[in-house]
Amino acid sequence: MPDFDLHRIDLPTGVSLDVATAGSPKDPAIILLHGFPESHRTWRHVIPALAEKHFVLAPDQRGFARSSKPADVADYTPDKMVGDLIALADHYKIDRFTLVGHDWGGAIAWMAALTRPDRVARLIIVNAPHPYIFQKTLFDDLGQREASQYITAFRNPSLEKHIDSIGLSAFFDGSFMKHTDFERIADEKPVYLDQWSQPGAMTAMLNWYRASSIIVPPMDSTPERPAFLSAPFPPVTQPTLVIWGMQDKALLPSQLEGLGELVPDLTLIHVDAGHFVPWEAPEAVINTMKSWLP
Repeated sequence: MPDFDLHRIDLPTGVSLDVATAGSPKDPAIILLHGFPESHRTWRHVIPALAEKHFVLAPDQRGFARSSKPADVADYTPDKMVGDLIALADHYKIDRFTLVGHDWGGAIAWMAALTRPDRVARLIIVNAPHPYIFQKTLFDDLGQREASQYITAFRNPSLEKHIDSIGLSAFFDGSFMKHTDFERIADEKPVYLDQWSQPGAMTAMLNWYRASSIIVPPMDSTPERPAFLSAPFPPVTQPTLVIWGMQDKALLPSQLEGLGELVPDLTLIHVDAGHFVPWEAPEAVINTMKSWLP
């Protein structure tokens, strides 16, 4: 039996999300945001540990698992997910909360912290690049640029046809096996395949990449730099914990360079793990979060 409950929540943003909850609503709230291509299952080891002292919410974000899958690419711009986040907190009458994000969930968490400091009290990031540093390194760090070429592939409108031709199981092996030890997630493979096989799920998940404004230059040319890279970038004002799996092949250590200048109240912890830290090294993640949280 899981150590959490799963609820279907209708939000005024026009989507319905499945949300894992655990702990007492009387305790301080913490919201966990997963990334691609996962679900609340990202946090399956973390949820019960945090629920000892927190009211924990872990939604399946729009486009993932059995949550709503709007049809248009424009429905997946990051501001839409920030809107879902705030609406979810409102649904549970949560004013301020600790926000945790991994991968794409971390991208939404960075944005929410920057744009809604009235709601996000503390921030925890797990292998998710700061938006300014990520865009900068895509221009200035050729290693990171090369590692991010998959984003261009994910934006290809023909990708779904390719996935259909090879099958979801082969796509699972190709997408995950480059980033982790299969033995760590072997039991989860049927769960992922079930979630990905939901109607419209693969396109919805890929639309997160297609809706993003991030520029991924090709390896053989460099386009004009975005103007915001030459302007002051607002700091993250919340106390922030960054947990980083140093064996991440998709997000290189350059993502940590200069982070302290953009996040003045920063605690940075290195973990010997790959990109999918919450289930590769759950003990390290849990212990680090517990020791940092008030």
